[in-house]
Amino acid sequence: MSELQQEEGLAGSAADWPKTLFYVALLFSVYQIIMAAFHPVSSQVLRAGHVGFLLMLVFLSFPAKGNGRPWQPLAWVLALVGMGTALYQWYFEGDLIQRSGDLTTFDFVVGVVLIALVFEAARRVMGIALPIICGLFLAYGLLGQYLPGDLAHRGYGLDQLVNQLAFGTEGLYGTPTYVSATYIFLFILFGAFLEQAGMIKLFTDFAMGLFGHKLGGPAKVSVVSSALMGTITGSGVANVVTTGQFTIPLMKRFGYRPAFAGGVEATSSMGSQIMPPVMGAVAFIMAETINVPFVEIAKAALIPALLYFGSTFWMVHLEAKRANLRGLPKDQCPSAMAAVKERWYLLIPLAVLVYLLFSGRTPMFAGTIGLALTAIVILGSAIILKVSSFGLRIAFWIALGLLCAGFFQLGIGVIFGVIAALVAVCWFIKGGRDTLVICLHALVEGARHAVPVGIACALVGVIIGVVSLTGVASTFAGYILAVGENNLFLSLVLTMLTCLVLGMGIPTIPNYIITSSIAAPALLDLGVPLIVSHMFVFYFGIMADLTPPVALACFAAAPIAKESGLKISFWAVRIAVAGFVMPFMAVYEPALMMQGDSYLTTLYMVFKAAFAIGLWGAVFTGYLQRSMSWWERILAFAAGAAMIASVPISDEIGFGLGAIFLIQHYWRARRAEPATA
Repeated sequence: MSELQQEEGLAGSAADWPKTLFYVALLFSVYQIIMAAFHPVSSQVLRAGHVGFLLMLVFLSFPAKGNGRPWQPLAWVLALVGMGTALYQWYFEGDLIQRSGDLTTFDFVVGVVLIALVFEAARRVMGIALPIICGLFLAYGLLGQYLPGDLAHRGYGLDQLVNQLAFGTEGLYGTPTYVSATYIFLFILFGAFLEQAGMIKLFTDFAMGLFGHKLGGPAKVSVVSSALMGTITGSGVANVVTTGQFTIPLMKRFGYRPAFAGGVEATSSMGSQIMPPVMGAVAFIMAETINVPFVEIAKAALIPALLYFGSTFWMVHLEAKRANLRGLPKDQCPSAMAAVKERWYLLIPLAVLVYLLFSGRTPMFAGTIGLALTAIVILGSAIILKVSSFGLRIAFWIALGLLCAGFFQLGIGVIFGVIAALVAVCWFIKGGRDTLVICLHALVEGARHAVPVGIACALVGVIIGVVSLTGVASTFAGYILAVGENNLFLSLVLTMLTCLVLGMGIPTIPNYIITSSIAAPALLDLGVPLIVSHMFVFYFGIMADLTPPVALACFAAAPIAKESGLKISFWAVRIAVAGFVMPFMAVYEPALMMQGDSYLTTLYMVFKAAFAIGLWGAVFTGYLQRSMSWWERILAFAAGAAMIASVPISDEIGFGLGAIFLIQHYWRARRAEPATA
């Protein structure tokens, strides 16, 4: 099964699952919440339990081949063995610590079984590409001593590799698994609760109310709703198959070409991974890997994310202007204010989450509080809406508001007590049980969405473990340094191509982990700031999902748009030009990612980047005030390229060429027949 298939649904929606599988997923979410709230076990046992549940869900829901149901007897054997490896880590935790590095025969067998199960689970969930890459690293760990030159290592036995990968915190239970078991799972649950409560409808109605009736309205709705969805989900391909079901047919209905409509949705949805506050799973892994607060990652991503969506919005506007594509009649668009009035309470957890993240709290604390507050708001609002007395309803809203205001200062026991009380009230009031069902499905959907992320995090532990054991990263970094010693730009291009090629076969998480282990340290040694070097490989890992020939996000949009995924990807690359340009600009001018103390430099960089991207938007659509001639497109492209180059006087040349282009273009447009607005 490909990554696209697993993003569309984990062997069907959770509502269609057999009861047993439903309850396993529910238990998984409950386990994760208890671990986050009360920390009853060590970090090692937490990670092992997380992987054990992941293996259970995969083997119970994914068949060995095809898209049918797995053969139940074998599925249960593999699922229970997978969970058994976690119970082994928990029960013998003390003994394993005491004999660390000196495995018994049974330890060795459990370790080999765990590694084999993780490889097979990853193959079932996301296809063969990632297991092959990880298998090559595993083979290098076993046989690398026979390689020639600098790639050779001193040699390691199978028992040493099993010990490195299956026990301790530098293999399958490494940093990515820890992040998946803590921050990522909580934020996935947070998004699942808000989605189940109607946040998607709030965002789409709000975007429709603001932009649906404007020039190119349907496409602008796609951009804005995807940007808003990105604040809570951080999953690109999943956004394509949710918001895209609404926006792509709407764009086609109002005259957009199918390939362009699919490209807009794919580009907008992939931006969700770089849009604070939640961003994608990689952002949390990055924060843990380079040991910086998550808020620093979010701060660095903010301006590029706004420029990315601003560029997409600008491209949509120009294409609509070129083809004279009108929006919906205003009376057919929902009211933005009415949408907010109807579901405004869903914004409370998001606002509190942003406050906690940007006030210095840890992502785990912020995610736990955000999730608990979301449950309280959903349950509390359901109770309030059932109260007939207006005065009592107002009193309930005031009480809920006071609770939210001081919520994060309460103890975990009090918070769970409040949730339990609200659950009890919902159980006994008319219609309240429907809200409880929504919450149950949110818990199960959260576990469902966490599976592909968690399995990828576990399997890439093989790469981390082998790289850590053999020190091969320094060898690759040396090659990049040798190239970049004379030409940083060439090093950046090679790193970009590595990310794009890897992204053709593997998801963003392992793509980032591989390139950040090998290429990012080399960029750091070449003088690129720490966060910028990691954001560089992160961005191009995302762009790989838009880049031909694989372009997973585009192929996810293809059946909805009824167009070739390849055609959609060619449009997506043009629309997402900002995503390809900004990482290079940030390397040469880190102020674009707010790395530095000068706000004036940051403002200048924002203006320069917006101007360059604006010119390139006109180049790739071929339209500004009117259709552009070939020499105008060359002139505008050269102006944008000069501003991106960051060499002496290149900015002055870029602004000069840009001014010449704009003056003559508007002069020609005024002389010609006025373009239709």
